Amino acid sequence: MAQKKKILVTGRLPDEIMAQLDAVFDMEANREDRPMERERVLKKIADREGLLSMITDRVDAELMDRAPNLKIISNLAVGNNNIDVSAATARGIAVTNTPGVTTEPTADLTFGLILAVARRIVEEDRLTREGKFQYWAPMLFLGRSVARKTLGIVGFGAIGQAVAKRARGFDMRILYTRRRRLDEAREREMGIEYADFGRLLRESDFVSLHVPLTDETRHLIGAKELRQMKPTAFLINASRGPVVNEKELVEALGKGVIAGAGLDVYENEPALEPGLTDLPNVVLTPHVGSGTIEDRTLMAGMATDNLLAGLKGEIPRFILNPDVYKKSKA
Repeated sequence: MAQKKKILVTGRLPDEIMAQLDAVFDMEANREDRPMERERVLKKIADREGLLSMITDRVDAELMDRAPNLKIISNLAVGNNNIDVSAATARGIAVTNTPGVTTEPTADLTFGLILAVARRIVEEDRLTREGKFQYWAPMLFLGRSVARKTLGIVGFGAIGQAVAKRARGFDMRILYTRRRRLDEAREREMGIEYADFGRLLRESDFVSLHVPLTDETRHLIGAKELRQMKPTAFLINASRGPVVNEKELVEALGKGVIAGAGLDVYENEPALEPGLTDLPNVVLTPHVGSGTIEDRTLMAGMATDNLLAGLKGEIPRFILNPDVYKKSKA
């Protein structure tokens, strides 16, 4: 019987996926709903041929040099900011991701944040649970309407477009900005209007961020941009935490520069900027944009397929550095 290939799985996956991996591989796995400590990862990776990593792992040159047999890093995420892809390529290690599956759940959560912060749902839930709901009153816990307001979408890829689709159901005016404007026929079809970044900030009642984290987008939103927004507007971020200068956002929210914010990601997560949790006009969720049973199961299946292909010597479907295979054939 052929010896099973050795893999390390750094996060707990759905039970059926874990069972599938366990049947095929000699698997060392983290079975807790918390990140695997780096020292443990560095120790366990030593004799592994495959790594199924989480977005919380720092997969750098140091880690790769601890694993001379490593052939593939299968990242359970759309992004790959946690992996030094160049270092992997230089060492002949394939890197893969799980693209495309987070679009709908992240758009759902984005709209959930819009509704929650505008209608003060979290505040109202807390008050009701505390037994403080004793009567109806016409001015009690007034929020802001969402229907027929202006939504500004910054970054108009798949998730931004999915958010726009939901916004049409609320009869919202939709502004968008992106590096390359869509053609006018496509804009008419989608019921959207192009605006430059400054105009979008000035005119939107809700500004929703859907850009990748790059040098260009880091701190895209700070004190200057927040001052351009309406004092009645809300900022929504379900993209990447460092896109927003969190310290300056906390200051702006505390001073009433904008009306509120809905955040799923944070600049230094899991740490939060001091003062953020004290603000009543913020809804905070723990980076769960893709956090549905259906989506996480699909992502885990894709990561497993990538891993299986890579360890069979095949080119995985979602390869990020195909040059490693050209290099191996040379």
